[in-house]
Amino acid sequence: MDKIFDEPIKQASDFAFNNKVAGVFDDMVTRSVPYYIEMQRMMSELVADQCSENGVIYDLGCSTGATMIMMDQTVPQHIKFVGIDDSAPMLEKCKTKLEERGMTRPYSLEVADLNSGHVAMKDASVVILCLTLQFVRPIAREKLLRSIHEQLQPGGVLIVIEKILAEETDFNRDFIKYYYDFKRRNDYSEMEISQKREALENILIPYKLSENITLLKEVGFRTVEVFFKWYNFSGFIAKKLS
Repeated sequence: MDKIFDEPIKQASDFAFNNKVAGVFDDMVTRSVPYYIEMQRMMSELVADQCSENGVIYDLGCSTGATMIMMDQTVPQHIKFVGIDDSAPMLEKCKTKLEERGMTRPYSLEVADLNSGHVAMKDASVVILCLTLQFVRPIAREKLLRSIHEQLQPGGVLIVIEKILAEETDFNRDFIKYYYDFKRRNDYSEMEISQKREALENILIPYKLSENITLLKEVGFRTVEVFFKWYNFSGFIAKKLS
């Protein structure tokens, strides 16, 4: 169970996806992200309908593999999954979970830094950024998204789930309040909420939904559709022209 921030921290430091986080990540994310399991189900349905028969599905920022495990139930077994993350401990946890599940489809796990603005992909028909783009430095986001668009097959799609800012400041304050209420309902204390907020302050930098959509269109995507929205969380899918 996630107890990372349940003791006072004398010296604040940036959040890191280290061994300690990898060990409790699944509990952390389901208690911290509203409708997380439902978002995973929605992505798995979208991927099943959008992937091509000769394409590869890339999960960038795959963490401990929840998205790949969910997609394994909906995507044809011959289609390969590639999970990419910059955290070796998270990938090790992902590897263990996929092996325990007995996943038989072709798959590979790779360490790569998305902040470089480029990840090499081959035959990509679907690319997923689930709660990942928000951790990419703003200066690298356009370059990364442009690289993804260029490497997608014609008609390929990018699926993004993000923590976002409200379009209006007044509502943004309200949405954050509702979000912290959600965490309280999931048994996070005031100290845990406060200390995690401080740890994430410099590394999780959200955009407005409109800013994300504009960015996707600027790098070449012409069709962008929102498929999920809960206060300051959203999911959207962008399609490359055939």
